[in-house]
Amino acid sequence: MKTTKITVNTIVDANREQVWNYWNRPEHITQWNFVTDDWHCPKAENDLKVGGTFKYRMEAKDGSFGFDFEAIYNEIVDQEKIAYTMTDGRKAVTTFNDEEGKTKISTTFDPEEQNPIEMQRDGWQAIINNFKKHVELNP
Repeated sequence: MKTTKITVNTIVDANREQVWNYWNRPEHITQWNFVTDDWHCPKAENDLKVGGTFKYRMEAKDGSFGFDFEAIYNEIVDQEKIAYTMTDGRKAVTTFNDEEGKTKISTTFDPEEQNPIEMQRDGWQAIINNFKKHVELNP
C-alpha cells in the first residue's frame, strides 16, 4: 500500500472566517477552482457537513475535456479543518490556521496513480494559488 501523500499550501492575506467562506461557498468556488486560465469551474455544489458531499464541474473552456470532482465529507471543524474522501477512495485534509493576521491553508491528499506526483502537486498548488488570488482581489 502506498503511503505517499502530497501537501500544498499558501498564506492568504485575509482572516480565517473570510477564507473559510470563500473556500466553501459555491459562488466563490466557481471563481477559483481551476488549474489554468483556459479552464473553469462552471458549477459547484457543496453540502458542508459530515456525510455531506461536494461536486465541482471542472472543464476546459474550449469544451475539449471536463470532469466532475466529487467527495464525501468525513470531518468538519468550523474554520479549522475539512477532511473528505474522493469518489475513487483517496483522502484529503485541508487545514486553516491563523498566521500573523493572515490564514495559512494546507491541503494534504493521496495522489492518484495515473499522473506523476510532480504534476499532481503542481496542479493542486495552482488551484490553491488561484484561491489566494481570488480572496485577495475580492475582499
